[in-house]
Amino acid sequence: MASPTIMNSKLQRLQYLVLDSLSSSIAWFLFFSYRKKIVEPKLFGSDITFLFNTQFWFGLVSVTFFWLTLYYLFGYYKNVYRKSRLIELWQTLLQSFVGVLVIFFVALLDDFIPSYKNYYTSITTLFVIHFTTTYLFRFIFTSRTVHKIHNREIGFKTLIVGGADSAVSIYKRLTESKKSSGNFMVGFVNGMDENGYGLKEYIPYLGSYKDLRSVIQENKIEEVLIAIERSEQNQILEDIINDLEGVDVLIKVKPNNYDILAGSVRMKSIFDVPLIEINHDLMSVWEFTLKRMFDFLISFLALFIFSPLFLLTTVLIKIGSKGPVLYYQDRIGIHGSLFKIIKFRSMHVDAEKTGPQLTADDDPRITKWGNIMRRYRIDELPQFWNVLIGDMSIIGPRPEREFYAKQIIAKAPYYKHIHKVKPGITSWGMVRFGYASSVDEMVDRLRYDIIYIENMSIFNDLKVLLYTFKIVFQGRGK
Repeated sequence: MASPTIMNSKLQRLQYLVLDSLSSSIAWFLFFSYRKKIVEPKLFGSDITFLFNTQFWFGLVSVTFFWLTLYYLFGYYKNVYRKSRLIELWQTLLQSFVGVLVIFFVALLDDFIPSYKNYYTSITTLFVIHFTTTYLFRFIFTSRTVHKIHNREIGFKTLIVGGADSAVSIYKRLTESKKSSGNFMVGFVNGMDENGYGLKEYIPYLGSYKDLRSVIQENKIEEVLIAIERSEQNQILEDIINDLEGVDVLIKVKPNNYDILAGSVRMKSIFDVPLIEINHDLMSVWEFTLKRMFDFLISFLALFIFSPLFLLTTVLIKIGSKGPVLYYQDRIGIHGSLFKIIKFRSMHVDAEKTGPQLTADDDPRITKWGNIMRRYRIDELPQFWNVLIGDMSIIGPRPEREFYAKQIIAKAPYYKHIHKVKPGITSWGMVRFGYASSVDEMVDRLRYDIIYIENMSIFNDLKVLLYTFKIVFQGRGK
């Protein structure tokens, strides 16, 4: 059985792009014809000559580009081999509805029309034509892909974690199913069970769960099925999931009865074996795009609006103590990469001459103006530049120094999960704790940041921002 490669995924995505371009072009041509043959003759009282003029070609190209951009923002071109035709139906309905509304208000609302009824007929006609054409093309192409997956012509390179009874059971159910769910079994790694090699009779043994990352990279694994024994779950399941943080694979876990009763198992297909899918998509593509646009706009406005305060702060820092106005420090950003965070200097220049130290209440290293800045978070204002250039977000877990990150990981291995997203100027953890004065406080704050990440939304960002404003105006930063 062949397994799709990265190149094939790109080709599949390109085919969807071509089909969507073709369907949107056909839909616009049909709608253009409808306007020329039905709407405009009623307006002008005579037949209108259909011309392939500049207006037509400009509309065709710009509308096609608009639709492809909209589909991309909705995340339609992600996971091109893992599409459901039913979900795709609702996606296409929603995308068509939103897109037609935008086109109507941008391009059609100011048209001359015989009566206002033509607005309703035009928007309905465009929606019906566009949705029907688009979904027909998508349905045919997606059905072709699904057929190949079900018939084991293509599949995803899959690694099983566990080699005892649970792993053997899941292997048999997947491979003996009449219609495949798309898993191409490459091999397995065993868990802690010393007798966990029963799966060796069916697929190759590739090592221990401790070597999971290297096994995935060496074998170009696309999907990981965790089927360890119940006795092992409490001991190593968290370690495995933490270890796979940042690895580009789909993770599924064999559920126990409690997971099923608690509603953790979601059925995606009547042919699928019930598994818990570890979802890496924190927000949809369009929400991340909106979040980035929000970050850029607010940061640009903040740098402009607060420029007089920047000037005043510069003067007061210079008067208060010797040294530079701005303070640059390496912090850990998204995916564990380092970046230079920018702050107004609130401490004396020799504050860390003996090594990294966390701040405490009445810390003598903090200048008089520095204390005021930290209470009202004025020292954080230059970080809007970090947000503007894309190193940070306005809302996100606070970035730590590598020195302290290692200490946090030693106490809380799940700390790695905050690197899924860009760090922020403020966060739920900062709202609850403010500046941490110990590693234990960092760990306490981390719990709130993890909960925020797993519940990320534009709405929650706005709530954190409003609470931050409240803290700033009350001067309760520490």
